[in-house]
Amino acid sequence: MQGMSQIAPPPHLEPVELQQLRGLLDPLYAEISKVMVGQRAVLERMIEGLLVGGHLLLEGVPGLAKTLAARTLASCLRLSFSRIQFTPDLLPADIVGTQIYNPRSGEFTVKKGPIFAHIVLADEINRAPAKVQSALLEAMQEGQVTIGDVTHILPKPFLVLATQNPIEHEGTYPLAEAQADRFLMKLKLDYPSAEEEQSILQRMAKIAPPPTSSAVLSESVLHQLSAAIDRMYLDVKVEKYIVDIVHATRKPAQFGLSLAHLIQFGASPRGTIALALASKAQAFLAGRHFVTPQDVKAVAPDVLRHRILMSYEAEAEDVTSDRVIQDILSSLPVP
Repeated sequence: MQGMSQIAPPPHLEPVELQQLRGLLDPLYAEISKVMVGQRAVLERMIEGLLVGGHLLLEGVPGLAKTLAARTLASCLRLSFSRIQFTPDLLPADIVGTQIYNPRSGEFTVKKGPIFAHIVLADEINRAPAKVQSALLEAMQEGQVTIGDVTHILPKPFLVLATQNPIEHEGTYPLAEAQADRFLMKLKLDYPSAEEEQSILQRMAKIAPPPTSSAVLSESVLHQLSAAIDRMYLDVKVEKYIVDIVHATRKPAQFGLSLAHLIQFGASPRGTIALALASKAQAFLAGRHFVTPQDVKAVAPDVLRHRILMSYEAEAEDVTSDRVIQDILSSLPVP
């Protein structure tokens, strides 16, 4: 509109500046490697989630270091950290906090819950009932929680790292689609290679305490890195590629794919935004100031696997969302 001033977007990140900023993460990788063996791709996704402010869901069988990975990342940051062990008897107030009545003053005071931390480890999130899982919704989406009739702002950055076990079904409550969609990425942890497992044995099979990491990254540096992600160059052709991938999960026939009978619901627009942000972070970690289609392809399975609701026919044929995503990525033309 005439007379209204427009705020100019920040200039794109220059290669030299990017290399300087990317170098700030080197101490973080060094500290993580003191504790973790392997799982490099998972750790990179966790760092990407931290940089873009996206929550992460880690899934894997017991013993694959899901909790260790989350705790190690938190210990390397000069940020507050809390762990919530989800159980069937957990209540929403155990997460967000509650009001406590003081009979002497006749007033209520607020006791804040463990959600009030920069990094929150929600361990075995699928062991808590839906009402407890939904207590995280407002916090994850809005960065705030309501206790009584007062809204409290959560610290920034705010990152939820949730873990779940895919093989146990007794005493578990699957995440609702609305809850799962709040996670930027769903990461699947796999077994280590034989070489990695031997390194784990040499490092951990001791009575002495295992090695620990130190805090090397401050809140101000994280804000600086997050601001740099916003300045990454995303070409309009790559934007269109991202949109096409997401639309192919909704209307695959328009892209010449016979997948409609396998998909009940495709990814939401939140998935489009998440795919763009994760692609920028992927390019940043790779040391490039621009996003390539390969960056999009690299993060697409982690961003989209929990956003596609498969049909009963797909379940009967044992077709997973990962397979559908790979079919889409291999079929769509790359710009």
